Amino acid sequence: MTVRVKRTFEFDAAGERVWEFIADPAKRAGAISVVDRFEVAEDGRHATWHLELPIPLVKSTATVETEDIVVEEPTHVKFVGKSRVLRVTGEHTIQPTDGGCRLINEFVVDGRLPGVETFFERNLDTELDNLEAALRRDLEATA
Repeated sequence: MTVRVKRTFEFDAAGERVWEFIADPAKRAGAISVVDRFEVAEDGRHATWHLELPIPLVKSTATVETEDIVVEEPTHVKFVGKSRVLRVTGEHTIQPTDGGCRLINEFVVDGRLPGVETFFERNLDTELDNLEAALRRDLEATA
């Protein structure tokens, strides 16, 4: 089963400031609650996430190798993550508005083990809430 979620956030900030956060693989990974730890490669396009998924068939940390496959500064980034337990695609598009910008987020998770899809079906909206909250904190800190 595939889980798909699309959410849009509105910000009273310039798109360039939102881009600074959303184009950074470390900031994106840090906003996800099940990412226990991560490393970003020197090229800035590859990262390794170590997931702690609370499901019975995943007894240890699941390693997800991610890559930014599309980077169109300053408006669009798309990444793909692959592991033995899941494949995730995330896409972020920034559009200008009258008072700031809109961030369109699309995620697709394909589970490869039983329970993975169910976990993300129940929790992907919460993970997007976490992403939005982290981005808003970042914008406030850099204001």
